[in-house]
Amino acid sequence: MTQSETPRRRRDAEENRLALLEAAGTVLNRDPDASLDAIASEAGLSRRALYGHFATRDDLIRSLLAHRVSRVLAAIEQVEHDDPAALLALIGVRLWREVEAVRVMARFTVRGPFQRELAYALVPLRDRVRLAVTVGAATGRIRHDIDPGMLARLVEGAVLSVLDEATLSEIDVPTGDRLVALSVLAMLGFSAGESHELLTTIPGFGPGLSA
Repeated sequence: MTQSETPRRRRDAEENRLALLEAAGTVLNRDPDASLDAIASEAGLSRRALYGHFATRDDLIRSLLAHRVSRVLAAIEQVEHDDPAALLALIGVRLWREVEAVRVMARFTVRGPFQRELAYALVPLRDRVRLAVTVGAATGRIRHDIDPGMLARLVEGAVLSVLDEATLSEIDVPTGDRLVALSVLAMLGFSAGESHELLTTIPGFGPGLSA
């Protein structure tokens, strides 16, 4: 192998690995028990090529979850706002926009050995939500009649409820944005009028959110 061939083969191997992860996300989102053959076929590769990257099905799933978690955490790191209520709404919207990454992870949160691993990987996200809730309650910006840890979990649940609805009906991105933001703010103790007023002040939410 020449020196010029080595980096090309590495690029090809990495491209194949990413193709297998994307295919796994697509196939396992449809059927969590899908076969490795189905995943390899979706990626346009052979089963042998799949085993060249992942020794077992569990290895593939762990790599997929790590890939999706890193994608979600990278997206959330970009979300900033001085108002904790607005920050939580924006975090919820960003999670919704990563719906496919979140949905496939959610399918494995209750599946055997992956539950604990996934919960650990998502600690940075949950810590940030909990901190925003704690600050918001301490400053009187959001409700303080619910324990911050519990309220943080309820905020997370508000986002997941929209993801559940998305599996039952056709929800476009602007509608999902609006539903997530309003659901999060309602959980934080905002009235409908207060929620709409806040959303009109946040750049980048889109016209659908201020209706």
